[in-house]
Amino acid sequence: MLSYALRRLVSLALSLAVASLVVFLVVEVAPGDPARYMLGTGAQEDTVAALRAELGLDRPRVERYLAWVGGLLTGDLGTSYTYRTPVAQMVADRLWVSLPLALFALALSTLLAFPAGLYAAARRGRAGDVAVMGATQLGIAVPNFWFAMLLVLLFAINLGWFGAGGFPGWSDPLAAIKALTLPAVALALPQAAILARVLRSALIDVLGEDFIRTARAKGLTRFQALWRHGVRNALIPVLTIVGLQFSFLLAGAIIIEQVFFLPGLGRLIFQAISARDLIVVESVVMLLVFAVILVTFLTDLAYAWVDPRLRRRR
Repeated sequence: MLSYALRRLVSLALSLAVASLVVFLVVEVAPGDPARYMLGTGAQEDTVAALRAELGLDRPRVERYLAWVGGLLTGDLGTSYTYRTPVAQMVADRLWVSLPLALFALALSTLLAFPAGLYAAARRGRAGDVAVMGATQLGIAVPNFWFAMLLVLLFAINLGWFGAGGFPGWSDPLAAIKALTLPAVALALPQAAILARVLRSALIDVLGEDFIRTARAKGLTRFQALWRHGVRNALIPVLTIVGLQFSFLLAGAIIIEQVFFLPGLGRLIFQAISARDLIVVESVVMLLVFAVILVTFLTDLAYAWVDPRLRRRR
């Protein structure tokens, strides 16, 4: 297990190195001069040159890349061009919105998907299976931002049970959780539909195995055999989807955060791109890439825990 984890750590480090280079190059080749954009088209050339020097944009790209990577390794993410605020402080403030939202949505999607997938697999080909698969197909087809607007219209405007947007902070935990409920539901339902279909397919594949037939021969019902012996053997594809979903929920909730006016990482990236604040875009995107790769690493460790054959493989 230790050697397997070390190999995955080396792969993680190499992936981060390649990702940092790609992120820097993609942001750098974007058209437009950030200094001129910040000062406006009517700014004098000497003023633009002074701002470029202040922001370090006049240095060679290799030097700027090495300085940026060195800052990332030491925890210094730089200073925002627009807000004149350390990027690390901005990320820390926004992370307290995006991370709980992602965890909340992941918990909801898992709690919805596992019973639905188990029920559909246990009643394969029957009316219950058809109903669950139809509902999951609808959940995949409906865009989450459109579903978010429907939730606002129904539960915020018509019923008044939730607020239409904004985030009050964590000084009042109940109000904060209430503010994140509708965004989490909007994010969770499409992901729950995907996870339920994957779990159903994995369980149906397991149903044809010998150990399931042996369990049924010993007197277990179809559902009992699935729950006691089939779930763990079907977890590998499910863990893959769960890991990908958490990465998506953390890094891909830009539109939902815009719909609900949540001050999270997604909205921060959107605002930084609009303002051509390169250092914020580079640093935040790199942190999200690190989160995605870290989740992938933890998913690989979960594979090894679920499937002992991976621990014994040389």
